[in-house]
Amino acid sequence: MRTFLSAVLIVLVALLAPAGAVAYWADHELGDADRYTAAMSPLAENPAVQEVVVTQAGRALSGQIDAGPFQGGVDTLLGEALRSFAGTPAYRTAWDAANRAAHAAFFKALTTGEGNAVTIDLAPVIEQVKEDLVADGVPFADRIPVTHVAVTVMEYDNLGALRKGFRMLQIAGIWLPVLTVVLAATAIAVAVHRRRAVIATGLGVAVGAVLLWIAVAVFRRLTLDDLPADIDRAAAAAVYDALTAFLRTTAWVVLAIGLVAALAAWLTGRLRRTP
Repeated sequence: MRTFLSAVLIVLVALLAPAGAVAYWADHELGDADRYTAAMSPLAENPAVQEVVVTQAGRALSGQIDAGPFQGGVDTLLGEALRSFAGTPAYRTAWDAANRAAHAAFFKALTTGEGNAVTIDLAPVIEQVKEDLVADGVPFADRIPVTHVAVTVMEYDNLGALRKGFRMLQIAGIWLPVLTVVLAATAIAVAVHRRRAVIATGLGVAVGAVLLWIAVAVFRRLTLDDLPADIDRAAAAAVYDALTAFLRTTAWVVLAIGLVAALAAWLTGRLRRTP
């Protein structure tokens, strides 16, 4: 009976390990503005994301500046200015500010049911570009309106299921990882042969890590396949990878912990048998 109970608990550990990681990620990584901004910050240097920002901002601005016969030259100048600005430290600062503001909308979409897209407001970027152009004495630069230009990087036809799942993960939060650890300890404690239980538990944890890695990869494909045609897939993939970097790192760490624990228990048994 004790062996059977231990086996059942080890199976639960293997299943709950990835769920616990996702619950912690949803509550403490996506739910925190500082961590969200930090995760998105490296995308300021991603070529695909930069191209989306430059294209969308350029389209929005060119349609609001009436330069008469000089319109073509102004549009070209704006495009060059935006591309040049995209490689500066000021752009990265503006990008972080935009993402911090976007977190509120993103979090609102996942919790209140309002909205079905992840968007980034480029107003901080446009404001900085305008200041630079005006300082350089560029004609018509003072006419650039600092408007709210929302760039959609992810969009879903039906976000209802994702909202419900996110809410459940928030509720689980830190408690699901704690429960996983408790079940692992219990599985070892009730086992008749504890060293074998440690090996099995370690391998179970490793299996859970592999399941987590597979889930992240599968959901990535499903997310990108579900995007509307007008959403840049390369930029959306970069956003997905940035937001799930914590889960991929966690999968490798948990895999290492599980394998090391199993190997240590196995080696201990071998050494004890050695005369």
